[in-house]
Amino acid sequence: MAVIGTSDLDVFPLALGGNTFGWTSDATESEAVLDAFVAGGGNFVDTADGYSSWAPGNVGGESELILGEWMRQRGNRDSIVIGTKVGQHPDFPGLSAGSVSAGADASLERLGTDYIDLYYAHFDDEETELEETVSAFNNLVVAGKVRHVAISNYTAERAREWIAISQRNGFALPVAIQPPYNLVNRTVFEGERAALAAEFSLGVLPYSGLASGFLTGKYRTAADTDGKARGSAASRYLNDHGLAVIDQLESVASEQGASMATTALAWLLSRPGVVAPIASARVPEQLGDLMAAPTLTLTAEQLNALDEVSAMVAA
Repeated sequence: MAVIGTSDLDVFPLALGGNTFGWTSDATESEAVLDAFVAGGGNFVDTADGYSSWAPGNVGGESELILGEWMRQRGNRDSIVIGTKVGQHPDFPGLSAGSVSAGADASLERLGTDYIDLYYAHFDDEETELEETVSAFNNLVVAGKVRHVAISNYTAERAREWIAISQRNGFALPVAIQPPYNLVNRTVFEGERAALAAEFSLGVLPYSGLASGFLTGKYRTAADTDGKARGSAASRYLNDHGLAVIDQLESVASEQGASMATTALAWLLSRPGVVAPIASARVPEQLGDLMAAPTLTLTAEQLNALDEVSAMVAA
């Protein structure tokens, strides 16, 4: 288990991504994945109010609804750490005080709970004064609706502004950041965001740890991406550099007797500040490789090999 930043949230060092719930996994499949995740020792689920509004027929909030119903049926809310986000639901766009407050209440209702463990600002809203947003998040903490505040997809500069506002006003400080981070996308996090995380002891909870499935090795040609839900996202890495990473990752995985997915997540867990990468599974059978990552120890030589080849493709 691992603690998220300066919080009291003790989590399994892999978060289950809820973006598939109500999208590529229906309610029954999603509940089976959640059951398997908990049976394997998992306790940290990442979702958002906007999941999965992009899917035909969906309106947003489907993921939270499925998670909430599953917790109600299992009676296990107290043992689950929920991370969810505000700002992308069609009914509550942006991060004005009104959207944050109403969005939180809607998430609480869908989740069937009276508190959220980790509440993220999903994307920066430059049309709203940052102090208004930060104050709205603090109000949720004061009201007991949110235990801890977090930030996703903010630049280091804007995150510093958020922290400065919190310090100046005595507001709840963020305890975590959620950047995209993986072997084929390192520069978004490494550098200023990594320095920020270290300076303020923020837990790093990377999303897209497997680069939309690219790092599982199943996408090696354009034909492999055709008709796949995440094919278009994975296809951006189908170039000489991305395939060089795949070759090295496959070699290291073979040496370890592990899958490429396990190895890619184990590399991520070796990076400074990383607490729990976020990875999703459409069906329970995909979970084993993900949950094996925290116990896979790569050698110094293997880490160096992956560091070197992935540095070539930082994007």
